[in-house]
Amino acid sequence: MIEPGTSAAAEESIPDIPTRIRTGLSAGFATSLKIIKVSIPLYVAVTLLKGTPVLDLLGNVFAPVMGIFGLPGEAAFAFVAAFLLNLYAAIAVIVPLHLTPFQVTQCGLMMGVAHNLVVEGGVLSTTGARGGVLTLCRLVVACAAGLLLRGLWSLWETAASWAMALPGLS
Repeated sequence: MIEPGTSAAAEESIPDIPTRIRTGLSAGFATSLKIIKVSIPLYVAVTLLKGTPVLDLLGNVFAPVMGIFGLPGEAAFAFVAAFLLNLYAAIAVIVPLHLTPFQVTQCGLMMGVAHNLVVEGGVLSTTGARGGVLTLCRLVVACAAGLLLRGLWSLWETAASWAMALPGLS
């Protein structure tokens, strides 16, 4: 029974350091297992699909849209994983695609803005916010950021090629 003038928090004891370490390691291990259970199968699936014409065929379908952002069509699979699952799943799909540094940066930027849309949209809806509208806003902002990065990257490449054309630098 709690006496008047004292709080329940005052009665709770803080666990000792070994207990905190055990609890942290246990929670960290459980989280790692969850990530591994999703990441390894996706990585293996994409690696296996690279040896078949399926990935190329589906990549060709998405190539026009992904090309707007300077990405190959196969990167669409990473976006599906990021939108529906999480960033770890997207990374598992990106790794076997052997993207360029710009393409990885582009994926990271866009997926960082719009990831785990189903779960986070549902959570937003439970708070009274319009989950669908906010999810659409995240997608629009991700596309705008992707277009901006593509434009800046093109400007950088152009400036670098001009600089290399200057006498004495090439």
